[in-house]
Amino acid sequence: MDYVSALVPPTVMAIAFTFLIRTLIRSQGGVNKAKEDAVVDAALSGAQPPAQRSGGIEKPRV
Repeated sequence: MDYVSALVPPTVMAIAFTFLIRTLIRSQGGVNKAKEDAVVDAALSGAQPPAQRSGGIEKPRV
């Protein structure tokens, strides 16, 4: 019976991982895709530091 207790955790994790991937794939797209993409783009553009948004800092020439 040790083999059963050794095989149960990986089996449960494999099933859970399969359902997680299935949920991720099914939630892509849909009616609200454009709205969700706009929210993410706005959050990412607001999270960037100002120096990076303006093209970066130029290195002084030697």
